[in-house]
Amino acid sequence: MGQRLEALNEHLTRVIDLRRATSVLDWDQEVYMPEEGAEPRSQAQATLTTMAHEIFTSDTTRSLLEAAEAEVADLDFDSNEASTVRVARRHFDQETKLPTAFVTRESKAISRSFMAWRKAREADNFSAFEPHLREVVELQTEKASYLGYTDHPYDALLQQFEPGMTTAQIETLFGDLKAGLVPLVKEIAARPSVDDSFLSLPYDTQKQWDFTLLLLRGIGYDFRRGRQDRAAHPFTTQFGNTDVRVTTRTHETMPQSAIFSTVHEGGHALYELGSPDKFERTLLAGGSTLGLHESQSRLWENQVARSLPFWHYYYPILQAFFPQQLGNVSMTTFHRAINKVEPSLIRVEADEVTYNLHIFVRFELEKSLLTGELKVSEVPEAWNARYKEYLGITPPSDADGCLQDVHWSHGILGYFPTYTLGNLMSAQIYARALQEIPGLEEGYSRGECAPLLNWLREHIHKHGSKFTGPELMQREFGTQISAQPLLAYLRAKYSELYDL
Repeated sequence: MGQRLEALNEHLTRVIDLRRATSVLDWDQEVYMPEEGAEPRSQAQATLTTMAHEIFTSDTTRSLLEAAEAEVADLDFDSNEASTVRVARRHFDQETKLPTAFVTRESKAISRSFMAWRKAREADNFSAFEPHLREVVELQTEKASYLGYTDHPYDALLQQFEPGMTTAQIETLFGDLKAGLVPLVKEIAARPSVDDSFLSLPYDTQKQWDFTLLLLRGIGYDFRRGRQDRAAHPFTTQFGNTDVRVTTRTHETMPQSAIFSTVHEGGHALYELGSPDKFERTLLAGGSTLGLHESQSRLWENQVARSLPFWHYYYPILQAFFPQQLGNVSMTTFHRAINKVEPSLIRVEADEVTYNLHIFVRFELEKSLLTGELKVSEVPEAWNARYKEYLGITPPSDADGCLQDVHWSHGILGYFPTYTLGNLMSAQIYARALQEIPGLEEGYSRGECAPLLNWLREHIHKHGSKFTGPELMQREFGTQISAQPLLAYLRAKYSELYDL
């Protein structure tokens, strides 16, 4: 590494350390912080966020970055040195467009907004969250104007989470996906319903918890470098590749919720745990784009943990945990139940086939909020109307409707499309894994997940944050992001399950 790049990296370690400290506060806020702690917490988070922003956007950073750019100008695009500078430039150009006063305002507002959302959701009271959401939308609209865009304000916010993608590209991908999903949903709806009534029996939540810990170990999660806790909305956070934490939630009469949210968050964690040591405390550390991150979590949750071979190994163990509930339920019946396709209210509990319809709703509402076509006060009505249109159901409450997701309370607009991008990429990545790993799925029946994890380490995780989603898909697999592999996977799987 050249001296100029080394100087830039050393300078930016302060930013990375401050952001990690902020992440600890964020994690605690969602897991352990008492509800009256919102105001002092928002002040502490704002201070750390402002300090990190001031250092990152300083004249010192600018001069160090320009010197490093000159030093790596002749290096290959894929080199770690050129990639570090390229990623630093992208983030620097974004952050220098945001005034420090705005960053401080945003941080304080978001911390207060989260606590207001949590109370509003518990009370099923959108009006209590409405002023905070209005402030969030105003702040994100202001942020889009600072960041700049050509076609739609959504472009500016999307770039924060999925660089290299535009709103127009998302709309095209969503259109292709919708064209294939709608007829599949209709075909499945015409078939006899799957009996999953046994999943509504009481399941001891402590036993559920114990089983999820077993699952995490089984897929390769390292508890020496992480932990699992409970949260209202499951999430994963990381403070380097030696401290990656997951959360889940348990419902007494819905054991599949804990099972699949744990595996989902475990997939995120495996990505972060696989980040190379050489990238630690640099901008290349950790997972890359949010879409790539989601590709890892959805791959483990769906292609692996909803597969029949996976349950050949784990179902007898689950039956031992719950003999009264599952002792007389066959593995085939259980497998069909956990893959049941049925329009539902809650995104994180949705089946693979209807899941992306939930994303379409949020994407369309966010675009309208940013342009002012939709007022914040109209969100519940608009939300319910789109659920009726896309899923044929209407939420009976805002807690099960527009208050279900934590993202808006965190000031995150432009994020939701990355969930569907992750689904698309997961199908493409897994199809290649099946081609390249002999006996992959047969191995699941013996509890062997290491071959897949090692393959993902080699093709995805080892790159850290070097490449955007489109760049990585092209370099590793020679493909562009497409809806067709996911549609082919869903068509094949559910044709067999529903005898289409």
